[in-house]
Amino acid sequence: MDLTWEVLAPDYQRLVGVLEAEAGGSGLRARELAVQLGLEAARAKAEGLRSKGKRLVERGRPADERPGVFTPRRAAG
Repeated sequence: MDLTWEVLAPDYQRLVGVLEAEAGGSGLRARELAVQLGLEAARAKAEGLRSKGKRLVERGRPADERPGVFTPRRAAG
């Protein structure tokens, strides 16, 4: 199930936006996402972002082709 941008909660929109803007194809780990979102790179913050990232992966938004690394979903075609 591929979600449209508009149905995502604001926190999830920010997370996907950072992935699409900053990943450069290589992807970002949860701690790197925390820093890009202006949060501290503490384990608790990273774990929260990792959980959100995994929820988005289950719903078809970012990909996690490498364990623990979230990358923007590539457009088909």
